[in-house]
Amino acid sequence: MAAPAADTPGPGTGPAGHRIVDAQVQLGSQLAIPRAFLEYQAANAHHRLTAYGHSVRPERMLDRVLSVHQDDDADRLVAELDEAGVDEAFLVVPDYSHVARCALTPAELAGHLDKVNRRHPGRFRVFWGVDPRGGKDGLDLFERCVGDYGFAGLKLYPLCGYSPSDRRLYPYFELCEARGLPVLSHTGPGWGQLDFEYGMPLLLDEAARDFPGVNFILGHGGVTHVDEATYLCAHRPNVHLDISQFHSVLAADGWQAHVNRLFRLGISHKILFGTCWPSYRLSESLPGLVAAFAKGQPAVAGIKEADRRMIMGGNSLRLVGPARTDTQNALQDTTRTNTETERGGRT
Repeated sequence: MAAPAADTPGPGTGPAGHRIVDAQVQLGSQLAIPRAFLEYQAANAHHRLTAYGHSVRPERMLDRVLSVHQDDDADRLVAELDEAGVDEAFLVVPDYSHVARCALTPAELAGHLDKVNRRHPGRFRVFWGVDPRGGKDGLDLFERCVGDYGFAGLKLYPLCGYSPSDRRLYPYFELCEARGLPVLSHTGPGWGQLDFEYGMPLLLDEAARDFPGVNFILGHGGVTHVDEATYLCAHRPNVHLDISQFHSVLAADGWQAHVNRLFRLGISHKILFGTCWPSYRLSESLPGLVAAFAKGQPAVAGIKEADRRMIMGGNSLRLVGPARTDTQNALQDTTRTNTETERGGRT
């Protein structure tokens, strides 16, 4: 989507040329998210509603959650990004394959995401999820995702049972360092029976120290374990954080005051705007969330305009670099088709 004209700025935008990037969105599809994850999300929501005296049947709550995860091709997601004035988004896809039954194998899911990415050119930077238990097959698949599909980064979900500094991840980090790819690692709590202790930001410190040439992003780092996350960002040049899920922060004075304090800590060059959409489709509006960061809003009150622009997109674009061009995509398609034909694959 083209940047809005200077006299008609969209939500959160400044003059033409200042793009808005959502640094963490998900494919709202059961092809990418295990049903067990969604069942837990529905049960948690039902528990909260019941505590407040609302009468909702558990089956009804599950149906509602499942209904917003039918967007297999991301058409609805892109429409919502358009309405909110978001130019690009990091499409983050964790690897749940070692802890839950998934609809697709990792290789099948990677192929599907490639199709989604090509269906919506220029809208997504895909961050492919890996698990250190994937072995050589996992590393080979990541290389294919980067080389053939043009995926833009690496996604870690340590709650599945590993440290983000696990030495088995180092070959992935070496590849990221060689190709200039960022690594986004989940921090904070998760779902079901996952191990929340692996969500502590400081667990990433060893990897950040050993790979100074890799830019690491602490997913939700501006929302949970904020002291740890900002400490790392302030003292490790290659560590950043995103504020996805900001509207659910546990702050007595509300999320606007919380992020405003965060923006005043002197690390605005390390902060990435993000929403974790569409996880909150049942309770929030994406245009509303983005508009809350427009110039003059409480969340960015007193923040320099240059800092606001960095947070809303500049920092994200600096980490991923320029998007692959249509010409590069065509060359990759030709190379892949020729390779598959030589191997006896589809033509």
